[in-house]
Amino acid sequence: MQRLKHMVVALRWKAALKSISPLVFLGFARLISTSGVDYQVHVGEYGVHWNFFFTLAAVSILTSIIRIHPKYCGIVGMLVLAGYQVWLNFGLNKYLTSDERSGDIIGQNKEGVYSIFGYWGMYLIGVSLGYFLFHDLSSKGKIRSTQVVKVWVLAASFWILAIILDSYVERVSRRMCNFAYVMLVFGQNFQVISILTLAGSISHDKNLVLEEAFNQNMLGVFIVANILTGLVNLSVDTLSASPLAAFMILVAYTFTLCMLAGLAQFSGVRIKFW
Repeated sequence: MQRLKHMVVALRWKAALKSISPLVFLGFARLISTSGVDYQVHVGEYGVHWNFFFTLAAVSILTSIIRIHPKYCGIVGMLVLAGYQVWLNFGLNKYLTSDERSGDIIGQNKEGVYSIFGYWGMYLIGVSLGYFLFHDLSSKGKIRSTQVVKVWVLAASFWILAIILDSYVERVSRRMCNFAYVMLVFGQNFQVISILTLAGSISHDKNLVLEEAFNQNMLGVFIVANILTGLVNLSVDTLSASPLAAFMILVAYTFTLCMLAGLAQFSGVRIKFW
């Protein structure tokens, strides 16, 4: 029996390492490329060596090792975020926002390492919301009619929670990925989804074309978005750009990203490593 448990744990670790290997590769590729071209990187965002690909890898390995049923992911996610927020309020936030850095790998990348708790809690709540919205819905018509109402209610609720937490608990901080930031992210995302579900409710047969394109290639779109952001920052002095120039850059950036996602969907290209 003990041997069987060890085998299960070993298989889980093997599966987890296999799933995160592309993300770790992309993380080191970004680190090497940004260092090679002297790309502007704000150390206070994730740390000296850390980037969001490493955060994704860390969350992935946590979810692979610690298996939680989607029905309970929301409760666990809220507990993780609540505990992390208490830790922040009792001094961790001062450490993360200070210039203090020890010589070890955690101290050098304190923002990225500690924010894993926030992103893990965000992921767990996201899984629970997906289960709540899509589980056990029998007909496509029912999916559309209930989704529109639920998504709009959730969008409004998350915005209200973000405002309350920002005002009375702690200001929104992406660096720390605190409770207010997680609620803000959900509010923004559900606001977009609510518009898509409302538009998509006209047709009960399929998702919107652009929605489907992004759904089928989320990692690919994220990588392309990173590359486009890098190209813009290398080509344009964004800090000195006028409001009109900034708006035009954002429009061109969004159009290019949507066009590439649509072309990938049309051509049957899908970036998925596992």
